[in-house]
Amino acid sequence: MNLNIQMVDTKSQFLKIKEEIYKGFEEVFESSQFINGKQVKEFTEALKSFTRAKHIIPCANGTDAIQVALMALGLEPGDEVIVPTWTYVATAEVIALLKLKPIFIDADYNTFNIDVNKIEEKITSKTKAIVPVHLYGQTCEMEKIMELAKKYNLFVVEDTAQAIGSEYTFSDGAVKQAGTIGNIGTTSFYPSKNLGAYGDGGAIYTNDDDLAVRLKGICHHGELGVKYYHDIVGCNSRLDTLQAVILNAKIKRLKDYETSRNEVADFYDNALKEMDWIETPFRSKNSTHVFHQYTMKIKNGQREALKTYLQEKEIPSMIYYPMPLHFQKAYAMHYNASYDLSISEKLSKEVLSLPIHTEMTESQLHYIVETIKNF
Repeated sequence: MNLNIQMVDTKSQFLKIKEEIYKGFEEVFESSQFINGKQVKEFTEALKSFTRAKHIIPCANGTDAIQVALMALGLEPGDEVIVPTWTYVATAEVIALLKLKPIFIDADYNTFNIDVNKIEEKITSKTKAIVPVHLYGQTCEMEKIMELAKKYNLFVVEDTAQAIGSEYTFSDGAVKQAGTIGNIGTTSFYPSKNLGAYGDGGAIYTNDDDLAVRLKGICHHGELGVKYYHDIVGCNSRLDTLQAVILNAKIKRLKDYETSRNEVADFYDNALKEMDWIETPFRSKNSTHVFHQYTMKIKNGQREALKTYLQEKEIPSMIYYPMPLHFQKAYAMHYNASYDLSISEKLSKEVLSLPIHTEMTESQLHYIVETIKNF
């Protein structure tokens, strides 16, 4: 049976909005404003409204967003930055590129996010920042992280590339979106993301006026207001106008996309809940889930066999991630063997993500769960 099941079906999503995108492309070509065109400004305002952030600085990609954020904080080589070991490499990559030292923290077994109970013991006089990653679509325990940041005078840079739109509720009832809680938030518009362009793109959030000036300046070669006058060391990181056209079309539909993903996740949850060798994703009580990934834990040591079986049945699946960062060759020098990172090591042997996107059909979903049950 070939149901053309894909991990992410960007083509089918595109077909529903292609006329709007083509019209937007035509406007860009007619204006010839390929860099910082009006569509970039329109998207910046739309993202500001969606996230409720005071300032939005668009940039070239999500990795640049984290790098620019750390550059804006004025950290010095050798400063320590706390980061989860269970995440995509980009988060630690920019820390190392800036000659900072990543301090790896284990994951929470339920949420997959950084274990907030293991952060404080790793804070030293050299610690300057915490970079929580809102993994798979759910916000980290930000209330505890912000308490630690205040206690030890640390910066917080949120990596929300996988969780745009996720809402976090504090104990006092206040609700904030992922990426708008710390000093700076960062996101990616990689095509497979919930809000994805058709190429690279990213954005930086902040509610701090002074930081906003620095962030924007760093993205534009260190210009802090006057063209060709470079006050600080910067880089070249801009969101392409054509990508902004695509993002303008999609951000209007982002809440609907989130609803569709949750419907797929609910279907999987209900269909797989009786299978004692599968643990379906945990839903945090104080965070909504936007399901960038639907990531299960396979408990019987059969993860690889299941993945192979699904592939034979023309069902894609992915392992996010096969190896924690502290085991990666490029970051071995930063691994302290005395640190307990066993949960992340355990997860690397158990996690498996099923297809989840906005265009999935009932026949595809039924076929996937029945195949798993027949394994």
